[in-house]
Amino acid sequence: MAKTGRSKNTKNKAKHARLMEQKKNKKRKEAELRKERLKAVIQKVNNSNKD
Repeated sequence: MAKTGRSKNTKNKAKHARLMEQKKNKKRKEAELRKERLKAVIQKVNNSNKD
């Protein structure tokens, strides 16, 4: 017989999916920030070399 009431584990799955998305977004944001910092440093070095 089928279980009545809430389906099993949906709350936990939703929570896990949300947490994993947060983790992925954090990694992505950190990578973008690192790229921006590196670009700024490289640009600064290039400008100082031109002078």
